[in-house]
Amino acid sequence: MQCYFGAIEEGIMNLSEIGTIVQTEWINTLELRPDMNLEMGEFVVMPNHFHAIIIIGDNKHNTTNKDETPNTFGKQSANLAAIVRGFKSAVTRQTRMFNPDFEWQSLYHDHIIRNATSFETINKYITNNPENWKEDRFFK
Repeated sequence: MQCYFGAIEEGIMNLSEIGTIVQTEWINTLELRPDMNLEMGEFVVMPNHFHAIIIIGDNKHNTTNKDETPNTFGKQSANLAAIVRGFKSAVTRQTRMFNPDFEWQSLYHDHIIRNATSFETINKYITNNPENWKEDRFFK
């Protein structure tokens, strides 16, 4: 839980070089996966973690023709895990050029947002996260 991504001063996140890479690569995610019909929601790079909402719309990987039998396991190259894997890999590849010790936490937490109330609550949490850093459980 090292603060690789920057520091918060007076409720404002100041990105480090690695934090800038994180932000840039997250924005690039939509451009790299046009076939997934992605929509970017709110996101924030924090000193030692990252929060984001990403909407995966209907696309050829998650819908089936009525005459097709869907694959129970799904295509593993076009899902949320693949998005996160590609994002973390791109950040790691660039960061290790100048910081060979950089590594991500091995897992990530995901949550399916099922309604507008939940969406607004999570959106507000992400937006206000830098201001609430001192109360955050990840604060060092």
